[in-house]
Amino acid sequence: MIDIKFLRENPDVVKQNIKNKFQDDKLPLVDEVIELDKKSREAKGKADELRAERNKISKQIGGLMAQGKKEEAEEIKKLVTEKSDELAALQVQEKEYQEKVNEIMMVIPNIIDPSVPIGKDDSENVEIERFGEPVIPDFEIPYHTEIMEKFDGIDLDAAGKVAGNGFYYLMGDIARLHSAIISYARDFMIDRGFTYCVPPFMIRSNVVTGVMSFAEMDAMMYKIEGEDLYLIGTSEHSMIGKFIDTIIKEDQLPKTLTSYSPCFRKEKGAHGIEERGVYRIHQFEKQEMIVVCKPEESPMWFDKLWQNTVDLFRSLDIPVRTLECCSGDLADLKVKSIDVEAWSPRQKKYFEVGSCSNLGDAQARRLKIRVEGEDGKYLPHTLNNTVVAPPRMLIAFLENNLNADGTVNIPKALQPYMGGKERLE
Repeated sequence: MIDIKFLRENPDVVKQNIKNKFQDDKLPLVDEVIELDKKSREAKGKADELRAERNKISKQIGGLMAQGKKEEAEEIKKLVTEKSDELAALQVQEKEYQEKVNEIMMVIPNIIDPSVPIGKDDSENVEIERFGEPVIPDFEIPYHTEIMEKFDGIDLDAAGKVAGNGFYYLMGDIARLHSAIISYARDFMIDRGFTYCVPPFMIRSNVVTGVMSFAEMDAMMYKIEGEDLYLIGTSEHSMIGKFIDTIIKEDQLPKTLTSYSPCFRKEKGAHGIEERGVYRIHQFEKQEMIVVCKPEESPMWFDKLWQNTVDLFRSLDIPVRTLECCSGDLADLKVKSIDVEAWSPRQKKYFEVGSCSNLGDAQARRLKIRVEGEDGKYLPHTLNNTVVAPPRMLIAFLENNLNADGTVNIPKALQPYMGGKERLE
């Protein structure tokens, strides 16, 4: 959510930003919110004047009573009551205008960084850099669930009976590999100075609306019936929510946290054939990282965050590339975003395994997160990035470490988490 003062003073900039995100249907909202904001401030101004006038008149009552002028005092009391009624009406009016302003401001997209390429959707994202040499082996690589099945490592049929489509049972060495990757990612981030955190797996609605757009919320979140609680779609929401309505001392910044959590997502819509198996599912586990920092430091942290993911994947012998997300592919709260994609030897292309985002001060403004500095209070910037999400990581891992005889190599970095195993037989 952008600052109403910025919108008021720069309506053309906000409108051009909306056009850059190909959301022209939102253009009328800018003029609408400016008019509502004007009415809200006018109502507040009148209320302030009326309040001062009422207080001034009220002071006369005691003096008149002391002089024995009871009738005049009673007339003044009636006037005070009239002013109070008028003031109450103005306060209701001001509140209604402000609520409408806030409602509209929640759907006007954040101002994107000037470096973001302009494009309609993810097909226009821009490749930045490749890390590691993509390899296409001289033998056929089976679909990832077929690889897992050869190790008796997955049971989709049983999961379908128990929970429906989009769920799975992982078994044996594959389940252990899944947990090993999470544990390795946890220690990897701790070694880079991040504080480990296991957050709540449910959050209240005010946290949900503070960290994401309404469109994202509807497409992703599962609501707990009869409760003001939602299952988290990603732990960054719970982690940023940790700082809701707080004032952080400037010398305590940056806040750098890495978290483990299960994640729950509706995943609405139809998906292609390569998204069968464990590619797009309703439940998965993930290691995440978030940063709360000074505004001037967020570009530096943005680069550090995506580099962490690249380094982790390369330590497991998986080639990756980074993609700059174009304007039309950015969620409304995001200022800038980079996707990390892993190489799939089977598909002979890269696929998304993580996303790094800078949200500027949008989440901090919604959640009322403030920093107390030498020159007063200000809003920090918040950033998040996927360390690793094992379901998709498992696909990349198995395909890139598969041998012609069906065995799977375990890179040295992961061997301590797999009981010293050098390969899966």
